Amino acid sequence: MSKLAINGGKAVRQRPFPDWPVHGERERELLLEVLESGEWWFGDRVHEFEAKFAEYHQARYGITTSNGTTSLQVSLQALEVADDDEVIIPAYTFIATATCIMQLGAVPVFVDIDPETYCMDPGRIEEAITDRTKIIIPVHFGGRPTDMDGVMKVAKKHNLRVVEDAAQAHSAEWNGHKVGAIGDCGGFSFQMSKNITAGEGGIILTNDEKLADLCWSYSNCGRSKKSGDYGHYLSAGNYRMTEFQAAILLAQLERLEEQSQTRHKNAEFLTDELSKIEGIKTLKQDPRITRNTVHIYIFTYDTGDLPRKKFLEALRAEGIPCSPGYDRPVYGHPVFHQGENEAFPGHYGRKVRYREMDCPSAERLCQEAVWFKQSMFLGTEEDMNDIVEAIEKIQRYSGEISS
Repeated sequence: MSKLAINGGKAVRQRPFPDWPVHGERERELLLEVLESGEWWFGDRVHEFEAKFAEYHQARYGITTSNGTTSLQVSLQALEVADDDEVIIPAYTFIATATCIMQLGAVPVFVDIDPETYCMDPGRIEEAITDRTKIIIPVHFGGRPTDMDGVMKVAKKHNLRVVEDAAQAHSAEWNGHKVGAIGDCGGFSFQMSKNITAGEGGIILTNDEKLADLCWSYSNCGRSKKSGDYGHYLSAGNYRMTEFQAAILLAQLERLEEQSQTRHKNAEFLTDELSKIEGIKTLKQDPRITRNTVHIYIFTYDTGDLPRKKFLEALRAEGIPCSPGYDRPVYGHPVFHQGENEAFPGHYGRKVRYREMDCPSAERLCQEAVWFKQSMFLGTEEDMNDIVEAIEKIQRYSGEISS
């Protein structure tokens, strides 16, 4: 009989990894307090969460929003991004990093990722800068901080603003400083899969008081903090968070530090072990990353004859949940290949032709990546050893798998 579970052998792992979301009596207690208070709308719990989340992330101000996408969109509005401005983003990220730019009539311009980090390559930013460039959005992808030293150096040289996409990076640290307000501001998400969650929700962090007030106004129907309830000064949307979401997030925040330490420790152990296996490429260690919050753990698989699809099937059969991640860079989505977007937007003479984009590192990652979700890293070292054992087993007996 075959040794591999995909061919009828015994699976390495017989039990599930930790569930997500994690919740308990604290969430129930705070939700009931809000329910019974009758104050369900944008009140004390929201403001308490804003203050605590900002303080934990070493930022002066926190402004909650309805989700991670609106946290980025509101940040760009407050920084006066408008029609035909260009915003530089990495080619490997979730679509919202690009669409929040397009919603404002601005133009996303893609740069390739560093193949050693899977985040924006600071060395590729300058070649993408034009006289229309206004903002750089580094994405701390999977919870692993981008090279913020490199990004900030380019931004300062060219007088550009920086908005961090920290949607997946709660508690992540660059050189001992938590991400989110290293640049001008940063947006986080509390969507269901994120490392703390209320199902949906977002927050903007900044150290700039004027920018914080503008973000508050743009997320709150254009009101001013200095006006009454019905004084509206900006054309703005309603992106407010509810008291119920804030109650859940306050409870979730109480667990974040311990959970982050556990994820980071388990990911470091797994990286050390996987780096010893032929055909498996792990991310380069960088001492400036003082915490990888591990929303997504990524490595690449390339062993020649066995296709990645079969490797993933074999790994799942061994009891290890996994995903190939994105099947294309952001510019490969249909939204960029129709109508005006064939040469988007073209109003000022420069045409950004997305069909002609070529970011080879991002393209290659889409063909080779293997993702593990963050909840797997809330387990034990024994859980990590199961992952290692399963991969070693597949590599050892890969000849038994029909491609």
